Amino acid sequence: MQQNQYLLPATVLGVALVLSSALGAYTFYAVRSFDNVLTVTGSAKRAVTADSAKWRLTILRKVGESGVPQGYSQVARDADVLLAFLTKNGIPESAITTMPIGVDELYRAEPYPREYQVRQEVIIQSNDVHAVDALSKRIGELAPSGIFVSNNWLEFYVTNLPELRVSLLAAAVTDARARAEQIAVAGGQSVGSLKSASSGVVQVLAPNSIDVSDYGQYDTQSIEKEVMVTARATFFVR
Repeated sequence: MQQNQYLLPATVLGVALVLSSALGAYTFYAVRSFDNVLTVTGSAKRAVTADSAKWRLTILRKVGESGVPQGYSQVARDADVLLAFLTKNGIPESAITTMPIGVDELYRAEPYPREYQVRQEVIIQSNDVHAVDALSKRIGELAPSGIFVSNNWLEFYVTNLPELRVSLLAAAVTDARARAEQIAVAGGQSVGSLKSASSGVVQVLAPNSIDVSDYGQYDTQSIEKEVMVTARATFFVR
């Protein structure tokens, strides 16, 4: 009777150990199966030519306090000369936007009299990027006329960037798979189907530039550019 009394707990303990071992083996297998993936980053790059130019110019006149009204008139005449120069050299009026005339007080320590800067901004937007680029180098021709034009900046853009990003994303995933296959072969495995993928930021760079950023980069100074897209992809391996 006493022997049977110890037999039941021993049997229960043995069954519990067997179940515990089986559960542990199943958990180990499940974890290994869950982790049986490989995550890599691929990239794709394409050379492109900007198809849109934005050129900002500012006409400036410095005047005294009593000369502000005259400054307005001078800037208005300067704007007419500038517009004539632009249209004569192939920039259509539809591509030119003239902003309102503004006035800024220039800081000067006392007791000097007050001075002001009368300005007007002119913005050119055109798809003929090469014509705008060439004309921007000739803006100094207006100097003999007594017109001071601040050549603020000239920017070049790629207008089909969203569509280009989509096509490059597919190429970046293909590149990621090729990298994954090289890694898997080294480990004696092979790459299976794609589990998941996510797109990185778009980098619009000057040719041969390595000036990338985690938040993306957009070079606006070069007509010729390189667009690069990255993709982070996870593949099953076996």
